[in-house]
Amino acid sequence: MFEDKKLTVVLGATADPSRYAYLAAERLKNHKQPFKLVSIKKGELFGEPFLDLKSKPTISEVHTVTLYIGAVRLAEWHDYILNLNPKRIIFNPGTENLELAKAAEAMGIETVFGCTLVMLGTGQY
Repeated sequence: MFEDKKLTVVLGATADPSRYAYLAAERLKNHKQPFKLVSIKKGELFGEPFLDLKSKPTISEVHTVTLYIGAVRLAEWHDYILNLNPKRIIFNPGTENLELAKAAEAMGIETVFGCTLVMLGTGQY
């Protein structure tokens, strides 16, 4: 499990330990999976600085984008997410967005309506 290290972008990152995005970053770190944190907030987590979502940072070789932005607010970031050219997008509970999922699938991007925390915990990541 986790032998193949592939970059994950945590979109909607937060330094608040009560939030699922925080827990996802923590579990990725614990599983020694590389990740980038993208947020409208400033800060850092586990030594990894937050990249400013508003500036639409360029990130290379993205395997997975895991979403922690509500479906309604997610709409303005569709193009950015697709332009990251990920292999997979995980729509965590509350982030389900059929428009983005259809656009991603049309580009050959795998879409998963699931939970990053569960996937990491069960070895399905």
